[in-house]
Amino acid sequence: MVRRNIGFVLLGLGSIAAAVLGAEPGAVSPKPSEGRAVFHDGRKQPLEYVGPGREQPEPADLEEVRIGYFGPNDPAHAKFGDLWSAARMAIEQANREGGYRGKPFRLVARWSDNPWTGGAAQAARLVYDDKVWAIIGGVDSATTHLAEQIAAKARLVIVSPASTDRSANSAFVPWIFSCLPGDDVLAPLLVDRLATIRAEDAFVVLGTDDHDCRVFLGQLNAALRKRNLVPRRRWSFSGVEDLGNVVRQITEEKPRAVVVVAPAEASAQVTIQLREAGYRGPILGGPWMGRRRFVELVASAANDLVFPLLYAPRESPTPFAEEFHRRVGKPPDYAAAAAYDAVTLVVAAVRQAGLNRARIADAIRALAPWEGECGPILWDALGGNSRTVALGTVRDGSVARLP
Repeated sequence: MVRRNIGFVLLGLGSIAAAVLGAEPGAVSPKPSEGRAVFHDGRKQPLEYVGPGREQPEPADLEEVRIGYFGPNDPAHAKFGDLWSAARMAIEQANREGGYRGKPFRLVARWSDNPWTGGAAQAARLVYDDKVWAIIGGVDSATTHLAEQIAAKARLVIVSPASTDRSANSAFVPWIFSCLPGDDVLAPLLVDRLATIRAEDAFVVLGTDDHDCRVFLGQLNAALRKRNLVPRRRWSFSGVEDLGNVVRQITEEKPRAVVVVAPAEASAQVTIQLREAGYRGPILGGPWMGRRRFVELVASAANDLVFPLLYAPRESPTPFAEEFHRRVGKPPDYAAAAAYDAVTLVVAAVRQAGLNRARIADAIRALAPWEGECGPILWDALGGNSRTVALGTVRDGSVARLP
């Protein structure tokens, strides 16, 4: 009897999970080729917080409106300094425009050099010690997941400027918003390009083992399977110093294309090594090739590069781009532009909704479509950006749309 009861409970839980995931209870999930329609797909149901909180009055004794920033507040930080510079610019602009009903906005930063050990505690301090009204962050996909855990419990908006990990939104947390399109949008663009250049099985894939690149590789592999494309070889690496033999082997085999999935600096170093070894074919990469650091490092080796283009300088620079260049000395990239968008969007939501966390989340949803520096923001049902993305390359020392 006990076993039957346990089995019944497990079967019930399985049915619930299957309903959420869009599969029939008790059945193996059908392959797309089988053409069986699901009876419920939770990914298509707009997320909305329906709990209490909207009735809470606005505090009357505040002297400033604090917005949290989950990232390093050092403009000279090698990876994330541009994001902080852009976020500060957005806050300063908001205060020049009068702040919030005469009260200034203030950006409060918390960070840990090892986010996996101290990051969650720092994000929690933003909520409970600093009492922020929303959080900008994280500065990559991994730290966005950490911040998301806090948002789910504290019922506080998180607007991520740099995460492309779709699973952050697929956790069904109604407080999380991602300014950039997800890897499920970006990776298929590279696969389409491989098909266009008729790479078929004559391409190789190199990828690093960090969180963001592993997630992107997962989406890339899924897109390859749909096209029945199989790389000739795959390599996983943690640094570029040990790639000598791999680069030589690639050069000898002369593949039609090389796909590099690595952070900006590692992507640049691999690209340089391949070119120096004599490989002249196309090199495809993840969105990190659109970072300013990649463009600076790759220099003369930047021929025949292809990557998802999340942001490109306009013919007539915007006031943001001009001011950023004046302050930093270099043009912004997609991460900086998205950080500026994230803060600007939160400021607009606070002004529309007032100082109420639940209503701020409502306002962020309602403000879309939003035309930002990094491109339009079009929220999908789960708080991800559903805008289309083109392919880009590096030309004359800057990123540009691929013809």
